[in-house]
Amino acid sequence: MGEPTSYLIIISYSNDHFWEIKNCFQTLAMFSKLLILLLLYSNSTLLGLAATEEDIGFTYNGFRSANLSLDGMAQFTPNGLLQLTNHTEQQTGHAFYPNPITFKNSSNTTTFSFSTTFVFAIIAQHPLGAGHGIVFVIAPTRVLPGGLASTYLGVFSKTNDGNSSNHIVAVELDVIENKKFNDTNNNHVGIDINGLNSKVAMPAGYYDPNNCPCLLQKLSLTSGQPMQVWVDYDGVDKFMNVTLAPVHVQKPNTPLLSFHYDLSTVINETMYIGFSSSTAAVPTNHYILGWSFKMNGQAQGLNLSRLPELPRIGPKQKSRVLRIGLPVICVGLVLAVVSGTAYYVRWKMKYAEVLEDWELAYGPHRFKYKDLYIATNGFQDTQLLGTGGFGRVYRGVLPTSKIEIAVKRVSHESRQGMKEFVAEIVSIGRLRHRNIVQLLGYCRRKGELLLVYDYMPNGSLDKFLYDQPEFTLNWSQRFRVIKGVASGLFYLHEEWEQVVVHRDIKASNVLLDGEFNGRLGDFGLARLYRHGTAPQTTCVVGTFGYLAPEHSRTGKATTSTDVYAFGAFLLEVVCGRRPIEPRAPAEDIILIDWVFGCWSGGDILRAVDVNLGTNYVQEEVEFVLKLGLLCSHSEPMARPTMRQVVQHLEGGISLPELSSFGITGTGLTFGHHEGFDEFAISYPSSIGKLFSQTSSSVAESLLSGGR
Repeated sequence: MGEPTSYLIIISYSNDHFWEIKNCFQTLAMFSKLLILLLLYSNSTLLGLAATEEDIGFTYNGFRSANLSLDGMAQFTPNGLLQLTNHTEQQTGHAFYPNPITFKNSSNTTTFSFSTTFVFAIIAQHPLGAGHGIVFVIAPTRVLPGGLASTYLGVFSKTNDGNSSNHIVAVELDVIENKKFNDTNNNHVGIDINGLNSKVAMPAGYYDPNNCPCLLQKLSLTSGQPMQVWVDYDGVDKFMNVTLAPVHVQKPNTPLLSFHYDLSTVINETMYIGFSSSTAAVPTNHYILGWSFKMNGQAQGLNLSRLPELPRIGPKQKSRVLRIGLPVICVGLVLAVVSGTAYYVRWKMKYAEVLEDWELAYGPHRFKYKDLYIATNGFQDTQLLGTGGFGRVYRGVLPTSKIEIAVKRVSHESRQGMKEFVAEIVSIGRLRHRNIVQLLGYCRRKGELLLVYDYMPNGSLDKFLYDQPEFTLNWSQRFRVIKGVASGLFYLHEEWEQVVVHRDIKASNVLLDGEFNGRLGDFGLARLYRHGTAPQTTCVVGTFGYLAPEHSRTGKATTSTDVYAFGAFLLEVVCGRRPIEPRAPAEDIILIDWVFGCWSGGDILRAVDVNLGTNYVQEEVEFVLKLGLLCSHSEPMARPTMRQVVQHLEGGISLPELSSFGITGTGLTFGHHEGFDEFAISYPSSIGKLFSQTSSSVAESLLSGGR
């Protein structure tokens, strides 16, 4: 390898040569720019074949709220028909989509594919002829200047028919033979380019694939029956298909017309689409029932069930049945009226109810007996929820609102006190608390009163406590029920606008919602009075075992007597037994005394329900048992208020020691009923029957002055 050789090239040029080289480079740069522009233009042209900036599409299933540009005789009928012409002679009508549609990207590109379908009908006023037809039009403007009626179908005129400057593509549905334009097919379909001399035409008809698919089934365009047209143009293959069929027939596989033609030579960049029609000497109605269009895609199918109805053709025919059977129909009508009247009378008697003038003010609190009857399936036993001393309770669903309800049917014999009783029922219906069953209203009918409550799906609490239930509540659930009932009772005593004394607090009147929350219900014995006043009730009502001693002596129910009953309720929830158990040994018949005995013996947890097992919080259980004893104190002044009870349960204040109230080992200061011990010993065989019943009924006590 030798040393590298260096070369020196010296270029010598004159000033003239410099400018020649410069001009050469400028020419080359201009040529490159031109080449780039041509490539970009070619690329945009190819893209223009595939899609537009906006592939427009719309569907009108009737024209009740359509926004179309109308002129001439065209109008919308009240039921949503597009009526192009009416019975006026020698007139035209046009209806166009109001906005221009882009059919290609520029004047030098190929027309996009498009698809449209519409349902039309032609109804002639004269049976011997019609005129002239309907045309689907693609035009440069939505106004067709100089478009004449009759044979020109409102699209062309004598001066412009056939001119290439028209830039119009049309599909005509012509009902008149037109020899001037070499149309020999009367009642035909044709494809027109810039004039009415159709490029291709066929008699109106369709190829039924289910019946000789190669045989044309001819149609009469003037039959007055709706027909559907499909027009499809393929911008790639330059092919247009036109298909026709009755409205109840699906789109045939074989089109009526197939025309190979490049519409790019006719259609401008933007065009308008619509319909044109005209009449001649024969008045004719031309209708469009529905229309769908899609650019670069398949037009959405029309919902035939939503299309408006056509007007009736000709006078209404008289029914032969009516003409022959009119006398029979008249006799049947008389019999139907008589039967209907009798049925209506029986129906009114079936749903008859008591309604007096003073009840009109209660408005929504009064239910119709008919609604309650339907809601409970006629008070069938299958809807029965339970039976108590005051009536039977049925489950129901209100027919209009579909709200689940519980309906209590209470019999009443006397009208005495009914007005006052219903007034208090309506007042109680305004109570609103999450732990109180909502009393929705009432109804009076014949010899009964019906009270309507919210439906509680899990029923009453007692069925989860007594008689070896299949499912029992755990301690957490029981404690939540206790606190809920206490909150509801506190609301009744102090938080509502009036003081409400419930007078019948017990486990069977505590209902459980879908989440086993306790709700105090059954206000059939409730008594209202103003805050700061004394109750006037003098009749003993309630249930044995829950009655405070002073209530038995004076007959007056107070908030303190409610607290006493609540104490008995606390004990039965924890112990799982009734306040009076006739089957127990004599010393254990009364629950309050039995629990007191367990406490005084130093083993108060011995009273706990065996169904709870050992799965409970001992401190909470012992606390509730002591609170129950305190609430059931024989002296009203020693009992806490419901406000204090709620505070105890929420841990706001501590529970006082029971010994501080002077309680002795005899237990006589707790729950002692005057004369009850002697009564229980004298009549042991009847005590169970007696204590399973309430001391009164609505019929004998509530409505006869007991309230």
